[in-house]
Formats: sequence, C-alpha cells, structure tokens
Amino acid sequence: MSYCTAFFILRRAAAFALCALLLAVVVVPGLATGQEKGDSATVDLAKPDFGTLKGRWLRPDGGYILSVKDVDPGGKMDAAYYNPRPVNVSKAQATREGATLKVFIELRDTGYPGSTYTLTYDPKTDRLGGVYFQAAIGQRFDVIFVRSK
Repeated sequence: MSYCTAFFILRRAAAFALCALLLAVVVVPGLATGQEKGDSATVDLAKPDFGTLKGRWLRPDGGYILSVKDVDPGGKMDAAYYNPRPVNVSKAQATREGATLKVFIELRDTGYPGSTYTLTYDPKTDRLGGVYFQAAIGQRFDVIFVRSK
C-alpha cells in the first residue's frame, strides 16, 4: 500500500469519526430528552386540551351560567349562556396561546347587542377569568367563572 493510499484511508476514517461525534453531540441528546422539534410529548404538554373547558361555569357575582357542552379540535365551542333565562350565544371560540387556553363568547339578544366575554382559563384554580364587555352601556367589568359541575 502506498503512502497516498494510506493517507486517503486515514483521512476518510477521521472524517467518518468526526461525523459520528457530531451526530452524538447534537442529535442524540435531543432524542433522549424529547427536545427536538415535532416530539409529540413536548407538543402535547404545550397545548392544553380544549376538553378542560367542558362543564357548567357560574359567575358568582350575579348567578350567570356559561355551559360548555363541547369544543371541537379547531376550538369552536357548543356553548349556552343563562341569565337566568337563555341568552343567544352568537359566537363561542376557544384558542391556545402557547400553553394558555382562551375563551371568547359573544352574546346577541335583547339587552345583549354584541356583549362579549374574553376569558382565560387558570388551571391552578380551575377558573375562567377576564373581562365582560356590556355593549348596551359600553362598560367593561372584571369577572370570574367557577366550575359548578
């Protein structure tokens, strides 16, 4: 074997070893800890389940009820609102902002000309909190809903 051939083989072996080392340092730790993009465990933890919003929610300061029957994967909510009689819910949408669940409810009925709730779910207290905009009088109120069922 000539000197050139031995040098060429040694060079290839060194390049292969360098590539293997780079792969071990950069890619394998991400696989072991679930840190690489697209890892389902990481993605699932970052996106709370809309199903958490299902249930009957009571606004303690007035006895108003928000009933969430279902939420589809796109966030469209099947919701009803009572004061104490039914009030038409024209829009009900859940969204995710990072790990946070948000809820938007729009009411269109007598006395509710586009009144809205903009709420955020707090998993620590199992409450919905945010702002109620009473469109008929143009005022905003800080509100909370507690789970009643």
